[in-house]
Amino acid sequence: MSDNELGMFLRLRREAVTPAEVGLPTGPRRRTPGLRRAELATLAGVSVEYVTRLEQGRDRRPSAQVISALADALRLTTAERVHLHRLTKGAEPGFSCRGDAGPARTVRPTVRALLDRLEPAPAVLLNRLGDILAHTAGYERLAGPVGLLDGSEPNLARFVFTDPRARTAYPDWAHVADEQVAALKQGPFRADPHVAHLADELTVITGDAFSARVATLPGLPRSSGVTRLRHPEVGELRLAYETLELPADDDQRLIVHLPADDATSAALDRLTGRHPGALRALRAVSSG
Repeated sequence: MSDNELGMFLRLRREAVTPAEVGLPTGPRRRTPGLRRAELATLAGVSVEYVTRLEQGRDRRPSAQVISALADALRLTTAERVHLHRLTKGAEPGFSCRGDAGPARTVRPTVRALLDRLEPAPAVLLNRLGDILAHTAGYERLAGPVGLLDGSEPNLARFVFTDPRARTAYPDWAHVADEQVAALKQGPFRADPHVAHLADELTVITGDAFSARVATLPGLPRSSGVTRLRHPEVGELRLAYETLELPADDDQRLIVHLPADDATSAALDRLTGRHPGALRALRAVSSG
């Protein structure tokens, strides 16, 4: 499995930018999706040979000036720029923002208190491996019946890829699987031995279902969106989610779910046993 995360990210972002977005003409004979290497090189003010070396992993330490120029040329968002910087630093041998620290499993009292205040909304706290560390009762009513919370140390990524019930629980399983891989690939990915161990486990168990995504997806999962969940008691739900990153020392993220339509709002009310409207549906929320 390739460890050239920097090169893959640059290539995928280059292929995602259309010539029209950067003011270049679109000819009828274009075979390359997005920008050609030569076009990116011109926009960034570097040689096409250097862009090739970066994408092929033969140079993994571009200067800050080159990183900035590439980010501008590729129209990267702020989050993508941060991710690009992490990838360039992660390519340096022995570098890790987290040092030797293992995945955080301790939940601070104030975070637990925050979860209590979020009731009856389904909310879950995860670490960088996708381990489920804490959750609201609303989340338990949502995730428990589909099998997500089974076992002594439930893990979201492991459930999605290794539990056959996941494909029933998630009608859009492929999209959910993409997001789980993207979440694991944030930061150093295989430079982190704990993430690498989980990635090896999922590769052995699921094969291409996991490894093909690792080879073709950059990091950066979506921080918000809509997930469809098929619940055995109340049927299909459309859940809008918002991801809140805790401070770096916590190394955790909080995901809060809210109903994306009136039918889901009513279904969640039935699950919680609360009066109608306890969780109001969000308006103008689209899937994806």
